[in-house]
Amino acid sequence: MVGQRLVWWGRTGLVIGLALLSVVGCGRLLGLGGNSASSGVTGNHAAAGGRSGSAVASSGVASSGVVSPGAGVALPGTGVPSSAAGVPSSGSAGQAAAGKGAGAGGLVLAGKVVGLDPGHNGGNFTHPAAIDQQIWNGREWEDCNTTGTATDGGYTEALFNFQVAGYLRADLLADGARVVMTRTSNSGVGPCVNQRAAIMNAAHVNVGIAIHADGAAPAGHGFAILVPVPDGHNDNVISSSLAFAQDVRTSMLAGTPMPISNYDGVDGIQPRDNLAGLNLTQVPMALIEVGNMRNGTDAALETSSAFQQEVARALCAAIVTFLRP
Repeated sequence: MVGQRLVWWGRTGLVIGLALLSVVGCGRLLGLGGNSASSGVTGNHAAAGGRSGSAVASSGVASSGVVSPGAGVALPGTGVPSSAAGVPSSGSAGQAAAGKGAGAGGLVLAGKVVGLDPGHNGGNFTHPAAIDQQIWNGREWEDCNTTGTATDGGYTEALFNFQVAGYLRADLLADGARVVMTRTSNSGVGPCVNQRAAIMNAAHVNVGIAIHADGAAPAGHGFAILVPVPDGHNDNVISSSLAFAQDVRTSMLAGTPMPISNYDGVDGIQPRDNLAGLNLTQVPMALIEVGNMRNGTDAALETSSAFQQEVARALCAAIVTFLRP
């Protein structure tokens, strides 16, 4: 139900308000501690293509793409600069952030690796030659990256995406997950969209989420979740990606005031075959468009740090639901 702030966790018989969740970790506040997450084993949704692993996405990644994270940029929700949070402050396109969770057996995401892809980047606006280079997305050629959209007031999608990802990273780390991020600041350029998929694949993440906001006609309102279409590269993770998207939809409706999109997808889910991140994935993956930045109602939410944290908590809850046995 749209706007409902309670979610029923059928496996545990627990009803809890997602609005109560904080950076102490969504799993613990959902009552999912103890031995619910065995190290290195994916949840039942993620059996196809989801793999355990502890690799950091810092090698074995193709060099196409550009990224130049800023040193010492604070990640939202952490209060510490990226260089002090187990995140490289600079490096090549093949590098990503791998945060170390507490790793204790009582944490619901201990042993899990989660990939976060905050779409676009703040430096893309001033580097058109870099982001306009053409890359192969598994089906066709497309731009390396784009600037993303913005609200009518100038609040950029790139910043929104990065803020939500930072809050989500903090929640996931508190639940014991290792977190791989495709960018670690909002002042860099890229990386290219095919590179982002390569980062996720190289890290063998158990699940990945790309965080975006849309820039559609002003009458458009609400969130949509994009899922992959089989193309050979991603065949093994089609069903698990859809299952994850359904978990995201449930958590977004339970934990945020943003409704299902009135213009994109069916019941909030839209298959897409023209996005590199979905075409090239070899891990369970979904992309969420968290509302329409050109819609006044959605934009008012998206520019609010309170709403950004609600979205992060909802995505964290969806990840816990998807990965727990």
